[in-house]
Amino acid sequence: MPSPAGLNSPSAVNRRRFLKVSFGGSAALVAAPTLVSWLGAADAKAATSPLPFVDDYKTNVLTNLTPETNAVVRVLGGFAQVWKTGSAWNTGTPLRPEILRANMRYCAALTGARTEAQGREAFVYDRQHQSYAMIAGLGTLADLYKAGAKAVTSITSAPDTTPATTISDAVPADAPAGSALGAGSYTSDLGQVARLVDTVRGPYASGNPGKYAFQYPRPWRMNEDSEVVDTGKTDALGYPVYDSKVVVVPQLLRQRGTSATDDGGFPSGHTNAFHLAALAFAYAVPERFQELVTRALELSHTRIMSGMHSTVDVMGGRIMATALAAATLADPANADLKAAARAQALAHFTGKTGTTADTLFAYAHADASDKYADRDANRRAAEPRLTYVLERQGRKEPLTVPKGAEVLLETRQPYLTAEQRREVLRTTALPSGYVLLDGFEQWGRLNLFAAADGYGSFDSDVTVTLDAAKGGFHAADAWRNDIEGDGSLTKRGSGTLTLTGHNRHHGGTVVEEGTLVAGHAAALGQGDVRLTGGTLRAGQPVRVRGTWTQSKGATLELPLRRHHGAALTVSGRVTLGQGSVLSLRLDDRQPARAGDVVPVIDTCALRGQFDTVELNSATLRAVPVYTADGLSVRLLKR
Repeated sequence: MPSPAGLNSPSAVNRRRFLKVSFGGSAALVAAPTLVSWLGAADAKAATSPLPFVDDYKTNVLTNLTPETNAVVRVLGGFAQVWKTGSAWNTGTPLRPEILRANMRYCAALTGARTEAQGREAFVYDRQHQSYAMIAGLGTLADLYKAGAKAVTSITSAPDTTPATTISDAVPADAPAGSALGAGSYTSDLGQVARLVDTVRGPYASGNPGKYAFQYPRPWRMNEDSEVVDTGKTDALGYPVYDSKVVVVPQLLRQRGTSATDDGGFPSGHTNAFHLAALAFAYAVPERFQELVTRALELSHTRIMSGMHSTVDVMGGRIMATALAAATLADPANADLKAAARAQALAHFTGKTGTTADTLFAYAHADASDKYADRDANRRAAEPRLTYVLERQGRKEPLTVPKGAEVLLETRQPYLTAEQRREVLRTTALPSGYVLLDGFEQWGRLNLFAAADGYGSFDSDVTVTLDAAKGGFHAADAWRNDIEGDGSLTKRGSGTLTLTGHNRHHGGTVVEEGTLVAGHAAALGQGDVRLTGGTLRAGQPVRVRGTWTQSKGATLELPLRRHHGAALTVSGRVTLGQGSVLSLRLDDRQPARAGDVVPVIDTCALRGQFDTVELNSATLRAVPVYTADGLSVRLLKR
């Protein structure tokens, strides 16, 4: 960084006048790196037959600073569409100035509106070990994790003023013997999980090569090198204070780097670390997968809130972390470690909570005070942080999921094949056209929050098999996305799959074994429904746009609600085979009574009858009343 006196030297002023981008009526320096010559859009396309990232991730070292030699620089190549390197850190050319202006405006608005509490929080997550900060994403399991892993921190609050020196996290003097920073001690009850987190954050996961390659300035440096009014004051480091737009948290003033060349903003190292730790924890504790992803995005946002990083920095950190986590988890050298970490976490948490693999998920989501208890609120917070200031441009392009990316869902959706997990990633990905996210292999387009909720589209026929005997997600899972596409869904195996989205797939739905739960009125899509075995259970009235066919041995479970329409409405014909079963449940909120006639099925034509009609009541029995276009039941006392 230039000395205070040098900021206003004639050469510095001329340099700023030569390379400035207007934002908010002021001018901000737009810098570019010196170490790499980016010629126009020289990203991954400049490399000759580059290896897939997961096969080349160990090239991310400081001796490799070009897209041809460094896999991380290559996957961040979308930034080369925005930014062209110059001959020094503070020279260069903005290729997409509208994005960089929006980037600075966002940072200025966020830091300008920041509350004191938000500033203090940003300080804590700037100074605290990033792996430790991620543990809170475990929610109800967080305290159990900290105790089991002996994970500790010394950074729990922010000082009132600017500290006199740099502050670093450390093991507190009063911590139990064997305690460790970050994810915890390797000799603890959760040592394998701690080791996995540290391995994912290993020697090839640093953001520093990317920083040296791009050297995009941090937002507060752009302020100080801007042609704005000099207030005549100096900051805590002795630098001039201008009428700047991005305001650094006061407690972080002395935590800033002093060498601009060695302290680039893009990509954000803290963001990279947050997401790496999150995805390692999510592999070991998939019961909290979505919440960990949400927390990583939230903690990354504090980097912008603090004034230390900009939106493009944070997006770059997320992109590289997604690719690096996948590469490390897919590396055969780590196969035993990741399996041991998952097994250890499951055994530890079920043992401490008295749960099983089948009930741990419910326990991990049972605390109403959990900060991440509301999935919809998590989604609303997560989605805009995937793109921030970027605006989508260009036509829609299909995504080829990067090699190895499917490993990120390996424990969250263990009942799917690797190819099916790739389809989940593809059909839930962000659309093309976000310039920063469209780099080599397009890792930035992956939306892991959405992917945890299953398919986004059935573009071909999908068969899913869940095995109750294997427990956990093998036994039961829920797909919450709104599923589109022309393909069909076939449910096999003894486990239970729940669909809660407003689904529009046209290929139909087939239940052969186990249980399929319709958790939304439109959960079964717009095609035909066939029950050849197993059970289809509805928790609320359901509508089918096609035909309904139910064979021998198959069971339909529906709710009975007084003063309500049919529990099942079918646009096409209903055909009931001999030996089919109807199981009815009285609705707790509006239970039907003796003497009531309650509609069950409404259709254009009904053929056949149920062999058995069951009712979950010790005092009432259901007598079926068939007509040409439906079925009702009359409730009588037993």
